[in-house]
Amino acid sequence: MKSAFTNARFFDEAEAFKALEAIMWPEGPVCPHCGALDRLGKLENQKTKASKKNPEGKIIHGLWKCYHCKGKFTVRVGTIFEDSHVELRLWFQAVFLMCSSKKGVSANQLHRTLGVTLKTAWFMAHRLREAMAPAGLGPMGGEGKIVEADATYWGAKEKNKHVGKRNRKNIGGAGKQIVHTLVERGGQARSHHVQSVSGRTLYPILSGHIDRKTTLMTDEHGGYFRPGKWFAKHETVDHGRDEYVRGEAHTNTAEGFFSIFKRGMTGIYQHCDEKHLHRYLAEFDFRYNNRVALGVNDAARTANALIGARGKRLMYRDS
Repeated sequence: MKSAFTNARFFDEAEAFKALEAIMWPEGPVCPHCGALDRLGKLENQKTKASKKNPEGKIIHGLWKCYHCKGKFTVRVGTIFEDSHVELRLWFQAVFLMCSSKKGVSANQLHRTLGVTLKTAWFMAHRLREAMAPAGLGPMGGEGKIVEADATYWGAKEKNKHVGKRNRKNIGGAGKQIVHTLVERGGQARSHHVQSVSGRTLYPILSGHIDRKTTLMTDEHGGYFRPGKWFAKHETVDHGRDEYVRGEAHTNTAEGFFSIFKRGMTGIYQHCDEKHLHRYLAEFDFRYNNRVALGVNDAARTANALIGARGKRLMYRDS
């Protein structure tokens, strides 16, 4: 079987532009400046100004001109790739690597594989996570469907921290970040970084993301009791008494999601600032929601991530 990585778009810049245009403009090019669909012409063999590095100038791939507003543009404009000095073929390699790996790819690995600086690789990964972040989501579940809700703690163990950063008072979840995830059985996952697991923090998550006709499955945490009454049915399992499954009642699907998330965060990324956690959650949600069990292979998952790059920008100062 041929590897998807042999595709020309990963190694040829012109082919990379053609591939991105096919994904972003399935019905033909659109001017990002005025929205025109016609009177758009492709400018062939355009070059940048000559420099010491490139005496003859560098070829500008995928350049278009709109004869309505006289503006020039490429398919990169209005996406996470806009104003990036990294070649588009390297972006294709990066997004494929992140989408085809179950637990992610570290910035160090991207740095070595793509031949870019570590700082560039780190920022590329954050831009791609921005592309993976969902937008305009409807409610999960529905009549006859089950959604599991659960929370977990993530963060470095005190014994693994530098001796000057250890805090003996941090026992259990103290000093760690709290991740709350909703998982629809046989469907998708949505994760949130929360400050605490209480009725106050769970109310907007449960009411804003789950259909009221859904059956909700949780553990015995008190924060779920009042919100649980809003749904068609609310069943719980008592982990404190070693009860993990009772008929259809369990949160094992959510626990499986947490297993992948923790293995990736601990084994691949190892460290994550609290301010960046929501982007890593978006990445793990994206791969889970575009998994093979739902009929999405590596190539389709990569295309879905690239589609998500449209209309999004992430500046370095904001990352």
